[in-house]
Amino acid sequence: MSFGKDHYLFIKPGLRISVSEIVWSFNPSGGPGGQHANKSNTRVEAELSITHLTEIDYHTKSLIIEKIGESLRVVEDSTRSQNRNRKRALQRMEKTLTDAVQIEKKRKPTKPSRSSNERRLQVKKRRSKLKADRKPPEIN
Repeated sequence: MSFGKDHYLFIKPGLRISVSEIVWSFNPSGGPGGQHANKSNTRVEAELSITHLTEIDYHTKSLIIEKIGESLRVVEDSTRSQNRNRKRALQRMEKTLTDAVQIEKKRKPTKPSRSSNERRLQVKKRRSKLKADRKPPEIN
């Protein structure tokens, strides 16, 4: 996988973001790991400034900013390879942006069906009868 100008994050049909707009930084990952962990910069931080994106329209940009904010920052240090961490960071970023541009459909309120109402009432009657049978009989 190339991380140059020819690679894109595909958000939805007709919407893609160039990887060159992402600001990368690399650090040694924390935790145990011996000499290798202390020397290798495998921890990846990827930051994408939504306000400075050039390839998306104003409406989509404002929708993304409303849901996730003015910048998207992803930190990945789960593997020992910087390249794999980069790929995982890009995948997470792509997933977050894809979720942000989804417009949820408004729910149409509906009433319960006749059969579901009847089932509910039957369950209530059964339960009521069960509780009534536990009571001692009334003496007149």
